[in-house]
Order: sequence, then structure tokens, then C-alpha cells
Amino acid sequence: MQIQNRLLVSLKPEDLELLAQHLSEIRIQQGELLEEPDRPLEAVYFPQSGMISLVVQMPEDIALEVGTVGAEGAIGMAVGLGSRRSFICALVQVSGTCLRISASRFQAVANLSSGIRELIARYAELQLGQIQQTAACNALHPVSQRLSRWLLQTSDATGSNTIPFTHEFLSRMLGVRRSTVSQIASQFQDAGIIKTHRGQIKLLNREELKNQACACYGIIRRHVDRLLPSTEAQ
Repeated sequence: MQIQNRLLVSLKPEDLELLAQHLSEIRIQQGELLEEPDRPLEAVYFPQSGMISLVVQMPEDIALEVGTVGAEGAIGMAVGLGSRRSFICALVQVSGTCLRISASRFQAVANLSSGIRELIARYAELQLGQIQQTAACNALHPVSQRLSRWLLQTSDATGSNTIPFTHEFLSRMLGVRRSTVSQIASQFQDAGIIKTHRGQIKLLNREELKNQACACYGIIRRHVDRLLPSTEAQ
């Protein structure tokens, strides 16, 4: 089994072996819910490809994305420290593959390994930092900067410059009107930064997109790189 998940790659060989014997590779499909608020945590997922959104459902019937998880992260790791229920919605946005382990197995392995417990704590720090930064970004920064950040983060998470999303979906994730997203996307397309076609967005000029994005993209990227090694060197 080839390991492409950066969290797993960061483990010592003996700790990885403890987990690997219980991991199974599965496909995850766009629209699939891996976690729902106040539901029992049944499994831990380590994405190998694809992208998962962490979404908060507000009482006003508005869903807002507060984080993304790709091959640098995991879903459900808190169960290793005894957490039993989810506080957030984990929604697959880009289909891909995950390595899955049952919640009970993961908790048992975590009890055997201080290295795995340290990994859980390290990832909790990373995820909290991303959620805090994203929340501040959603509250303070213009939609054009937030959209640029989101496109770059999603491209990083999926490892692709082609992103399968519609303007309607983006408006829901950013908590703005569809017409606002369409207007900004049209401006970006006219400037040669992106190209939209049949439910896909293709990034044509990443450097210019970085110039359009707020500083939050770089802050979150540096936070990930500080806490996790790249799989390229493995």
C-alpha cells in the first residue's frame, strides 16, 4: 500500500506499522458525508487524494466552510483521545481515495503509541489554526480575496489545477450570493487567471491568483508545512 497522506508519512515506521495493518483504502465520492454534527464518530479517514470541506451549518439555514482537508490531513482523529461525537460536518467536495480505520481500532492503537497520540495533538493544532484563520478571513476580507484563497487551497489539497465546482457551490461555501461569485469569476477569467467551463474551474495563472488572495493563504500554507513533512521527499 502506497502512503500519500502527509500525516501518516510523518509517523515513525513502528507507529505507521501499528496503523497500517488496520487501514483499508476506499473511494470517497462528491457529496458523501463522512461526519455529521452530534453523530457518533465511526471511523478515521486519511485522504490520499480528493478534498473534504469542514462545514458549519448555521441556524439561518446557511452552510459556511471553515476548513478543508486533503492529503495533508485527516477526518475524525479526535476519537483517538476519547472524543465520541462530531461537532462539524465533513463533506466530500472532490472525489478521491482515503485510508480508513474504524474508530475503535484507532483508539486502541492510539492507546498503545505515544507517537500517534502526539500526531493527534499536532494535527489538532494545525486544524484549529486553519479554522481560526478561515473564520477571521470570512469575517474581514473581500470576497475576491477569499475566493482566490479558496481556489489555491483546493488546488493544493487535490494536487490539480482543475477544480470541479460550480458558481452555485462556491457561493454556498463562501456564504455570498451566486451573482457575486459569478462576477468575480468573470473578472478573473477576463484577466487570464482562471477559466470556467461546464462545472469546472481551471487555474491558468497561480502566481497572479496568489497576488489576488489575502495573506491568509500563505499563513495557512506555512502552518501546514511547519507541522508536516512533504511526501515528495519520501
